[in-house]
Formats: sequence, C-alpha cells, structure tokens
Amino acid sequence: MPNRSAMELLASARAIQREARTILKLPSEVARPTEQPVLPHSLFDGTRGYIEKVVFQINQSYTVTCFDCCAVMIRRLIEVLIIEAFEHHGKGNAIKDKNGDYFRLDDLVRLTLAEPAWSLGRNTKQGLHALKQIGDLSAHSRRYNAKREYIDDITGNLRTVAEELLYLAGLRK
Repeated sequence: MPNRSAMELLASARAIQREARTILKLPSEVARPTEQPVLPHSLFDGTRGYIEKVVFQINQSYTVTCFDCCAVMIRRLIEVLIIEAFEHHGKGNAIKDKNGDYFRLDDLVRLTLAEPAWSLGRNTKQGLHALKQIGDLSAHSRRYNAKREYIDDITGNLRTVAEELLYLAGLRK
C-alpha cells in the first residue's frame, strides 16, 4: 500500500463515516440504555411508555456527557409527573389556563407545593425548587452550560421527588 498522508487518511475516514450514517440510520426511538447513572429504570417500569422514554433519555444524555440535555429532560420529567398527579386526583383543570393548556413549570411547582390534599415530604418540597432551577438554566440561559457535577448534585432530589410524584400519580403502589 502506498504511503498516504494523514490528511488523505482523515478525508477517507470522514467519507466512510458519512456513508455509514447514510446506510445505518439511527433508530427512530430511544432505546433502553444499559447504564442508569441518574435514575433507576426499575422505578419507572410499567408506568407510562412516554415517562419511561424520558427516563431513558435522561440516563443516555448523562452517559454521553450532554448535561444540558439531561437537565432539560429532568425538567420535563418533573413537569409530566406533576401533571400526572393532578390528573390522577381529578384536579387537572386546576393546572390549566383558560384555553385548556397546562401552566408553565413555575406555576405547576407552586400549585403542587400548595395542594392541601397532598402531604409532600420536606425533601420533595426542597427538591422541586432545585430541579426546576437547573432545568430552567439549561433550557433558557444563553451562557449557562450544565456540568456533570451539577447533575450529580441533584440526583438525590430527583429520585425523591420523582418517586413521591409517581405515588401521587397512582403510577406506583
């Protein structure tokens, strides 16, 4: 084989990668990842398919170091679980505006904390604020980039809040 320059090899490798991406398309849905660094899948097994997929995305985005993605998906999970809890208790209209659209997360958290029928644990009350904050920063702040440590710092809160909301939503017994 003739001696090829590094630039030629790099160009060939890139061409092969482009062709491989064309032939081997990514799956259209997220698969259950083998690693569970943020949330255990077993906590969400048998709940709702869309909730399980959000958890898969949380774990997968963490594994591939996409920490802003992870934080935004955490925010989405909390939002979904709050809505599920209100709907399960027949209080869905309390978290919708006059057009029938669900409120934003800020109002959802406020209403969850104020709901007199639920006796939320102290850690859940504190955790909701921390989870909302990191999710908001990753979703809405131009100059903010989440880091692994930031996600690591909230995983305890996330597990506590998620489990309590799963019970309130009737998705865990």
